[in-house]
Amino acid sequence: MRIYDIILKKRDGKVLSHEEIQFFIDGITRGTIEDYQAAALLMAIYLRGMDEDETLFLTKAMMHSGQIVDLSRIQGIKVDKHSTGGVGDTTSLVLAPLVASLGIKFAKMSGRGLGHTGGTIDKLEAIEGFKTSLSVEEFIDHVNRHAIALMGQTRNIAPADKVLYGLRDVTATVDNISLIASSIMSKKLAAGSDAIVLDVKVGSGAFLKTYEDALALSRMMVNIGEGMGRRTMAVISEMAQPLGEAIGNGIEVVEAVEVLKNRGPEDLRELTLTLGANLTLMAGRADSYEAAYALLEEQLTSGQALEKFRTFVEIQGGSPDFIEDYTLLPQAAHVVAVYPPKAGYIKAIASNEVGIASLILGAGRETLEDKIDFAAGIRLKKKIGDRVDKEEPMAVFYTNQEDKIEEARERFLGAFEISDEATPRPVLVKAVVSKEGVKKL
Repeated sequence: MRIYDIILKKRDGKVLSHEEIQFFIDGITRGTIEDYQAAALLMAIYLRGMDEDETLFLTKAMMHSGQIVDLSRIQGIKVDKHSTGGVGDTTSLVLAPLVASLGIKFAKMSGRGLGHTGGTIDKLEAIEGFKTSLSVEEFIDHVNRHAIALMGQTRNIAPADKVLYGLRDVTATVDNISLIASSIMSKKLAAGSDAIVLDVKVGSGAFLKTYEDALALSRMMVNIGEGMGRRTMAVISEMAQPLGEAIGNGIEVVEAVEVLKNRGPEDLRELTLTLGANLTLMAGRADSYEAAYALLEEQLTSGQALEKFRTFVEIQGGSPDFIEDYTLLPQAAHVVAVYPPKAGYIKAIASNEVGIASLILGAGRETLEDKIDFAAGIRLKKKIGDRVDKEEPMAVFYTNQEDKIEEARERFLGAFEISDEATPRPVLVKAVVSKEGVKKL
């Protein structure tokens, strides 16, 4: 078998066999296939596409290119969540303790963020002493004893995906549904959970800009997960504007605690409850979505979810004192109110530009070697549909880099379209996709 023949076959629009896909993945994992050949095949896939079987074969091959985490020693159904990425996406920090407070085993491996803010791991490391570098043994023990643990993703999970993603990033082949689905699902399936809920973002702050593309990706990932014997559901959620109000690391931790205190932004609360209700349903802890949603609402109002978060912080080495005193989290030297250039109604937000503004302030990283400023970020005070005027702040900047404030302000204000006419607020949850089909909300 030759990689040349596989490239030629896909270039001509033909379907690749399981053996051909396996040969390709083995070759890039072992370094026997050159980057330029792998890039040529990726472009052929991008232009010609893959059918469902090819995508499933690709996912399996990538999943088995490295370590498969064995969570069989964890008693009961293990659940996990993945987001396709957005701006101000704080759901995991709320979802994990919320679901675990019901005794459902939430076992999540996360990576670090690359871009406008940190990943879930980075956000948690804003908490003094919080340890994310757990061994698999510690991870399993925490989940068995406390129903919750979160650790950094091991280096050997789906190593083929790391090679392919690096090539896709520099060859304009990122936004292909089959390549996206296999990349996400190979890592999630290798991480060993029994049930997975996927938060598929659509809009200006997501890499998928249309509902049709988000639906196609959701269906494909659900089919892959179910085809591999895992309960899988996808929630399509709006990212026409940042989720919640906080974009940063320390300030997102504060926002998560506020929701766990049964306060906080309504959109973050709604999306977390939606994701959690689907996980609760898949774990067999409720007979209907409505019953699961109500059960989780009770965990918020009773304080049980907040107590599970406190336990979570403690067992992973962190000090939970910040839950009562937010000033114990990293604090920015400069806190600056940002005013709109004119009065009116916010009609649209280029969410990615808001994310870049937070990156300029220090909240994110452009390379994996960059250091994140846990205190930096942006807190939004106004969103789509809200009235703004020149006398009232629309946001607050937090930074330790005074020389970056004006650059960030210019980028931030350029992200907003302000209209003289009132604008309706966007619908947050668009649809839920499962093996039974699509349910529009």
